[in-house]
Amino acid sequence: MVNVQTRIHIDRPRAEVADFAANPDNAPQWYVNIHSSQRLTGGPLGVGSKVAFNAAFMGRELSYTYEFVEYVPGGKLVMRTAQGPFPMETTYTWADDDGGTVMTLGNTGSPSGFPRLAGLVMAPMIRRQTRKDLQKLKSILERRQ
Repeated sequence: MVNVQTRIHIDRPRAEVADFAANPDNAPQWYVNIHSSQRLTGGPLGVGSKVAFNAAFMGRELSYTYEFVEYVPGGKLVMRTAQGPFPMETTYTWADDDGGTVMTLGNTGSPSGFPRLAGLVMAPMIRRQTRKDLQKLKSILERRQ
């Protein structure tokens, strides 16, 4: 089981950070390993929305679909894989912090689609990667000031 949480302070208002991060159209801009995203459901984002992603991880090209299972705009987003190489849940939370925002990004799942040994190294790799992703998000949003 993988259970990784990372967080970062972003010197921008919570609504701005949450709106940008929760929009899957923006994912390829701040997730280093995500090459593309495509909304599979129409209308505004909310519970039941589905998004297809193409990404690279551990030297493999991956295609997977996330479904929004909880969404509180500006507060929390929980997505689960509806289709993909292994079950994963990704959670974003946003909170006001000293004039900016603390964003927490959590990933939990079971790497059954990868060799058992790969599962042992996945958590540290995911932690390093999500730190880089959050740093890139911070850089993008703070340049907008």
